Amino acid sequence: MFKMSDGVPQKVLKKIFPEKIERGLASDRAYSRLKRMILSGKLKKGKRLLRWKFVKMFDVNESTVTMAFSRLRKDGLITTKGKKGSFVR
Repeated sequence: MFKMSDGVPQKVLKKIFPEKIERGLASDRAYSRLKRMILSGKLKKGKRLLRWKFVKMFDVNESTVTMAFSRLRKDGLITTKGKKGSFVR
């Protein structure tokens, strides 16, 4: 059956608002790419991660990279040191 939101089927909402879906996927892609870069050694231990560089590299907005960094921090792959920034563990 259809899931409804204020009387509008989810299927219809997804067609009307695809960018909302894309944003979630963008953060997943950014997270996956960063994780691969860390695990493959492309981003070395101690390397400072500059958010704006990944925004440009992945062609996404800053909040997308921020969400990816948050997930990487939870996974123990990066650490944040106060105002100094984020670094590969």
